[in-house]
Amino acid sequence: MTNLTLIEITPDNVEQETLFCIKDLKNPAFKCKQTWFEKRYAEGLRMIAAKNESGKLLAFIEYLPATHAWRPIHAPKFMFIHCMYVYANKDKQQGLGSSLIKACEADAKARGLAGVCVMTSKGSWITDKRIFEKNDYIKQESKGRFELMVKAWDRADAHLIDWTKQLDKYKGWHLLYADQCPWHLKAVEVIKKVAKDKGICLKVKRLESRAEIESIPSGFGTFALVRDGKLLSDHYISETRFHNILKKELECEF
Repeated sequence: MTNLTLIEITPDNVEQETLFCIKDLKNPAFKCKQTWFEKRYAEGLRMIAAKNESGKLLAFIEYLPATHAWRPIHAPKFMFIHCMYVYANKDKQQGLGSSLIKACEADAKARGLAGVCVMTSKGSWITDKRIFEKNDYIKQESKGRFELMVKAWDRADAHLIDWTKQLDKYKGWHLLYADQCPWHLKAVEVIKKVAKDKGICLKVKRLESRAEIESIPSGFGTFALVRDGKLLSDHYISETRFHNILKKELECEF
């Protein structure tokens, strides 16, 4: 795509540029993500937005050193891509994603890292692997619906942490989430309300550090709805979806 401008989002300009997946500064989720972003920025997280010649926001990428990644991975010498998204279908297949990936790779090389890695999956909530395959990433490992894609220019180890080993720790109903994704807050509030209405004792925990991610029983890393050692959802869900989960779970008791 011609006349493309890449802009780094920083704590100083985040309110002016906004966050790609949430733009309303008055939305409580914006403040949650902004606070999370500012803390992670000090750890090396970067967010780059792609704009056209008119200044319209088209796509973004969020990445950071994998030692600080909020996903269950071990890749100490890699950069890790949290999110990458092109908003409009008409803008896809225009090289936007590849431009953002190359910017991330250039940053990784400048920091002396061995490569870049990313978790991919089919469906929503996480990037499809095809864009990375086009950019010479290879599948390192897979677990469930998740795949670890890697592009390395130096030899280094990268692998997934087995999140399923954490499931037995969670008895009863649990909801774990982080502000890494601003869409989590809406889902959390909905789930809490429905659980209260149904008389369900739901323990809710906001994840505050990378260390906590290694104990969450979800490949997505920043969201998990669990009941008695069973992962019911590894991504944010709607009220309708939660009602369907409850119906299925509670029917099993009778």
